[in-house]
Amino acid sequence: MRDRPSLANPRILIATGLGSGYLPGMPGTWGSAVAVALAWPIAEFGGSLALLAAAMLAAVAGIPAIRAYQNQSGRVDPGAIVIDEVAGQWLALAACPPDPLWWLGAFLAFRALDILKPPPANWIDQRMKTAEGVMLDDLVAGFYAFAIILLARWAIAPTA
Repeated sequence: MRDRPSLANPRILIATGLGSGYLPGMPGTWGSAVAVALAWPIAEFGGSLALLAAAMLAAVAGIPAIRAYQNQSGRVDPGAIVIDEVAGQWLALAACPPDPLWWLGAFLAFRALDILKPPPANWIDQRMKTAEGVMLDDLVAGFYAFAIILLARWAIAPTA
C-alpha cells in the first residue's frame, strides 16, 4: 500500500468526504454523519428534490474522485473512500420529512443496509472492483433505505 493520498488534491478531498474518511474507527459512519450535517441546509434550500439532485451529483463527481484515490493508494475500496456513503445517505434522506427523528431513522437504516449489503449490493461489492462498483453498492443501500422510509411514512400516516 502506498502512502495515504493528500487532502490537498480536490479529488481526494471529495473521495474522503472532506477528510471524514480519515477519522479513526468507522470511516463509513463518519462519512454518513458528515452527509447528514451537509444535507440539512440542502433540504432547507430545496427539499427532497434538492437532496436527490445532490445524491446524483455526489455519485457523478464521486466516481472520478474514487478512481483518483484508487490510483494513488493502490487499493480498490479502502475505508477512507466515503463519497459513496455521502451519495447513498443523501438518497436515503430524500425520503424524509424535515424532522430529526426521521433523519435519524434514515441514517440508521442506511448504515445497517450499507454494512449488511443485501442483494444486489453484495454482488456488486464482491464482483465490481471499479470506482463505479464502489459507488453503486452504496446507492443500492441508499435506495433500500429510501424505500423503507417511504413505507414507514405511509404506515404511520397512509393518507398524508
